Order: sequence, then structure tokens, then C-alpha cells
Amino acid sequence: MSVLTVVLALFAALSNAAASVLQRRAAAQDASHGGAPSVLRSMLRLVRDRYWVGGAALLAVTTVLQAAALAVGSLAVVQPLMATELLFTLVVGSMVFHRRPDPRTWLAFVALAVGLAGFLSAAAPSAGHATAAPDRWAWAGVALFGVVAALVVTGRLVHGSPRAALFGLASAVAFGGTAALLKEVTGRLPQGVGAVLTQWPPYATAVVGVISFLLLQSALRAGTLAASQPALTLGDALTSVALGSALFGEQIALGVRVLPELIGVALIGLGSVGLARAPSVHGAWDTAQARDGPGSGVRKPERQES
Repeated sequence: MSVLTVVLALFAALSNAAASVLQRRAAAQDASHGGAPSVLRSMLRLVRDRYWVGGAALLAVTTVLQAAALAVGSLAVVQPLMATELLFTLVVGSMVFHRRPDPRTWLAFVALAVGLAGFLSAAAPSAGHATAAPDRWAWAGVALFGVVAALVVTGRLVHGSPRAALFGLASAVAFGGTAALLKEVTGRLPQGVGAVLTQWPPYATAVVGVISFLLLQSALRAGTLAASQPALTLGDALTSVALGSALFGEQIALGVRVLPELIGVALIGLGSVGLARAPSVHGAWDTAQARDGPGSGVRKPERQES
């Protein structure tokens, strides 16, 4: 893992975390209008909300930083590092929602961070190939479509936190596919920008990216970040490791390193579960609603009851 890859991936994670928090804040405020508005009506309101627009702009910044990281590093390194988005979500969310996290929440995030660092250090993913064989893309596309479709259908059958988690996981799988396609595009850039634009990867990246974005909006509207964010970030990381191996031939170390890898995965899981159950993020941590309308200034923080 090069220092440049790590730095770019961490900045991408920070940008993505800020985007999720701002758009979740906008979704929570939009939900205060009551009822169940159509997706179109909801989006028309959200595009006039400064928080939502800011989040959308940060998603664009995330894409640029992520592409730069994937251009110099492997998919199996960059996307797991994006799981640090959970850490940044805590910090940014605490400022936006005016809710100070408790020690239990911090402990959960520390466990996740240590687990992630331990897994990447032990696994030491290889660089693999710059591009993937076309036949592998066909099988990967079918598999990704099947998984995302199954998660969306299941998510529509439930409500609240389960729906947010399922849509978050569907978004994670789609974002993992978007990252793999983005790596394919950057791997073909030596052919020249003009030549790349005549091929299918850039357009497939745009389509899958839009689908991922819409699924993310559904997850943010369905429930709190505590339900959607762990599934989103960890699902993205696991999907990307699988795609890195299947498409680009990226390998992770096995043998004696399996034990520390499993310990790292266990810590990541414990941190995610602890996050979802921690008092700071369970319930109304990120459902504070502004009393002013879309596009207005930041409201004064409410006093939190003990």
C-alpha cells in the first residue's frame, strides 16, 4: 500500500461521510413535512435544500478522489479504506446534528478502525491487473444485478431500520460495482481519453453510479444512519474485495495471516454492531429537524434531554 493511495482513499472517505451526513440531515428535514410524498416531489424539495446540494457536491468530490486512489492502488485496498467513512461520519454527524457521542460509541468506532487496520496489514492485497477480461465483466454484472435486485425487493417488504439497512447494503453492492468500473476506466486511460470514450466502461460507470446514488437516497430516507451506514460501508468493502479478486486478480495473503485477518474482520463486525446499538446513534441522533425551510440557515442546537 503506497502512502498516496492511503491518503487519497482517506480523503475520499471523509468527503463521502460528510456527504452522507448532509444528505441524511436534508432527508430528515424533508420527512418533517409529513405524509408519504412521491419520490419526484421529494427530490424537487431536496434539490432546493442547501444540505442536500452540499452533500451532492461532496459526492462528486468523492468520485474524483476515489478515481485517483484507484488509479494508483488496488480495489481491495482502496474500498476497505473507505470504511473509515464510519469514523468520519461520527465526527461530522456530531457537529451537524449537535449530538455529542458517548464513550460506548467511540469504543465501537475504535474497534472498527483497529480491525480495519489489522485486516489490511495482514491481508496485504496485491495490485492485480489494471483491467479485467470482458467475459469476467459479463458474469460479474449478472451477479451484481441479482444481488442488488434481491436486496431491493426484500427491502420494500419491510419498514424502518431493516429497510434502511437493506437499501444501504444494496447501495453498497452497487457502489462496489461502480468502484470496479471506475478502476476499469482508469486502467484503460493509457489508450487515450478519446479511445476510452468510445468504449462501454465510462457509460456503464455512469449508469451504475446513478443507480447507487438513488439507492443511497432511499436508504437515507428509510431510517437513521445507524441502520444504513454500517451496511453501506462494510458492504462496499466486502464487495470490492470480492470484485478485486474475481475481476482484476488481486490476491490477499493467506496461510499464517488468516488468523490476524479473521481477528480484524471480527473487530470490524463488533464495531459495526456496537455502533448500531450505541445510545448516541440509536434513535433520534440524526433525526433532528430544522424548523426553517429548505435552503435556509443552520438552526440553533436543541438542548438534549438527559
